[in-house]
Amino acid sequence: MSGFKAFLLRGNVVDLAVAVVIGAAFGKIVDALVSGFITPLIGVLGGVPDFSALTVTINGSVFAIGVFINALLSFLLIAGVVYFFIVLPTSKLMEAAKPKAPAPAPKTRECPECLSQIPLAARRCAHCTAEVAPAVHAT
Repeated sequence: MSGFKAFLLRGNVVDLAVAVVIGAAFGKIVDALVSGFITPLIGVLGGVPDFSALTVTINGSVFAIGVFINALLSFLLIAGVVYFFIVLPTSKLMEAAKPKAPAPAPKTRECPECLSQIPLAARRCAHCTAEVAPAVHAT
């Protein structure tokens, strides 16, 4: 019994349980947003589409294509709402909050004779063989 208790109290199992509960609650919020606001907005523009009565019969077998089309449209609406109202704004907020990394120190410099890039420590250009003064390092 102690092994089972240790398994249940491991961090990743508890985290997964919390994620499932939060995900279910979040799914209800997104579903309410789509059915309460987005679908009526679509209905204002062109009528609420309902394809549930659309069927195809082949050799006596009835295929409920309309149910699939309704589920597909619902999925696309929910995916769009999640992306445009949650993922995109959250990504922009996270990007704005991320600290800016300092620019890396240059490792090369320009040859004053031929304008090609040479290492900072070089005393002669590998391209034109001109002698160049050592780079001044800022400290």
